[in-house]
Amino acid sequence: MNDSFNRRSALIAMGGAALGALAPLGKAWADPAYPNRPIKLIVPWTAGGSTDVLARAVGQNLSDVLGKPVVVDNRPGASGRLGVDAMAKSPADGYTASVIELAHAIAPSVFQRVSYDIMNDTAGVTLLGDSPLVLFVSAQKYQQGQFQNFLADARKAPAPLTIATSGNGSISHLAAGLLAQESKAPLDLIPYKGSAPALTDVAAGIVTGHFCTLASASSLLGAGKIVPLMVTGSRRIAQLPNTPSASELRLTRMDFGQWWALVVPAKTPAPVIDTLHRATAKSLADQRVQSRISSLAINLRSKSPDETMAFVRAEAAKWARVVSDLGIKPE
Repeated sequence: MNDSFNRRSALIAMGGAALGALAPLGKAWADPAYPNRPIKLIVPWTAGGSTDVLARAVGQNLSDVLGKPVVVDNRPGASGRLGVDAMAKSPADGYTASVIELAHAIAPSVFQRVSYDIMNDTAGVTLLGDSPLVLFVSAQKYQQGQFQNFLADARKAPAPLTIATSGNGSISHLAAGLLAQESKAPLDLIPYKGSAPALTDVAAGIVTGHFCTLASASSLLGAGKIVPLMVTGSRRIAQLPNTPSASELRLTRMDFGQWWALVVPAKTPAPVIDTLHRATAKSLADQRVQSRISSLAINLRSKSPDETMAFVRAEAAKWARVVSDLGIKPE
């Protein structure tokens, strides 16, 4: 009986010691002092695009909410994969986050090797918002809404019209591919490192057009260098009332849009993710952010961390089917 009692006592003591060893770690992760230093927010594209615009608007307000600087770090390359790879391989401590978008859910279907697993190497914080895409062309060649003129030119041109994309597997790439398939118009897709350089060449007439969000194009559009021909989705948008929607043009497969989400490395402690989620949701609801973004046709909306990853998973499955339908081979 004494032996049995001694064994039980030893086990209880071992358990207490283990719990005592774990207690400081758990307390550290749940430390209400988080964050106590600047947070790096990686944007995996060049400055000036819609992802960058959204990240800076939210990041600036998030700095106020959290009381620590949120520093935007642009890391373009590899169709947006380089920046997310850097985030995924950062310490899971809540001090490095990244904005991802539809291109990152599409990537596993169009690239043979992706250096991270979007589902297993990242953890969702929140959805940030969504926006339709717009086909922009040079103001030297077309007027606003002249999609049928563009289509006629594409069908009769001796060589395919050139459409700039943000790289293989980007939403601008698949949008152009779907347009070519549905309209039966030959288009030559030219990869760029993002919407900012692509639109610069559209404005100069070096390439014919580019699909992107209104946020990416606002500067050149305001300067009269480019014009919109069509908007993806089922209806026109208030910011471009004279530009027809894909549904009006009977492009039934082009009822989609861009979206953005905030993610952190996998294994980031739940209390840290919860702090970031609540702070970001507060920023998205802030009137100053709403006012800054509303003119760019970006619909700000939040989801819980679990809902965010479920959404990304569903989008990955949906666009894998599109990639297969378009006959895009992984590179």
